[in-house]
Amino acid sequence: MNKAPNAFVICAKPARFADLIPGAASLADTVCAVFVGSAAEAGDVFAQGAGRLCLLPAKSGYIFEDYAPSMAAAIKAAGKSVVLLPNDRRGKAMAAKLGALLKAAVVNDVMGVEEDGSLAHMVYGGLAVGRRQSLSDVTIMTVGGGVFEPAAATGGQGETVELGFVEPAARITLVEVKPKACARVDIAKARRIVSVGRGFARQEDLSLAKSLASAIDAELACSRPIAEGELWMERERYVGVSGAMVKADMYLAVGISGQIQHMVGARDCKTIVAINKDKNAAIFKFADYGIVGDLYKVLPALTKALKN
Repeated sequence: MNKAPNAFVICAKPARFADLIPGAASLADTVCAVFVGSAAEAGDVFAQGAGRLCLLPAKSGYIFEDYAPSMAAAIKAAGKSVVLLPNDRRGKAMAAKLGALLKAAVVNDVMGVEEDGSLAHMVYGGLAVGRRQSLSDVTIMTVGGGVFEPAAATGGQGETVELGFVEPAARITLVEVKPKACARVDIAKARRIVSVGRGFARQEDLSLAKSLASAIDAELACSRPIAEGELWMERERYVGVSGAMVKADMYLAVGISGQIQHMVGARDCKTIVAINKDKNAAIFKFADYGIVGDLYKVLPALTKALKN
């Protein structure tokens, strides 16, 4: 496919620059990381592989979405561009605002870019893959973790350009800030994963999966109901259509039914192992190996065997 002249990667937090910058570099000739913060935080962005940083100094009382007009002005001035953002709630909210301001195409949950430049993305809640061709000069996409290979962390430096601030027509009022528990893990990088689902009756029972993960040096992940329904685990560990896309060497799914919305996130794993008491569970259609049994009996026995 023909590369665009410019790419902008917009992230509220530095970590996602690591995979979105290489992705942007495959789509455009020049890449600029757009970040709202202080000059002191620039090093965190450069450490994720950025060569050029478009910095918007943070202003007291303003939230991330208030900077959309400032970002839109910079993108419009650059001309034909692609814009990449994380596919989390904040990334999708910013993508929508930029799309409206720039009258640009927005495609959410992009899984890849085809040779002809079309964007493959999940539709109907993950039941199908749609392909979209952008007809606008600016193409905006939100991308899940694991779609692009992350760059190795560096201590690099680069060029910093300070963007001018454009006052939004209507600000969002910040009422209060509450701390949120976040996992310091990039599940998309894990080589071994133990993933848990609704087969666990209580949150404290997840200790069985944690013990197994520890025995095989694996990261712990989960399906959407565990992260967003029960709130038993951090959202960073959620694998699925609007979560992380993982490419682990081994993906061990415990108590997961195997709905397509979850399995699209694990489809690129080399080996999938399933443990479920329902022999007709959909997960077994995706699994290379399967154990039909009660996880409360299987996990302790499996963990003991692996430790020995």
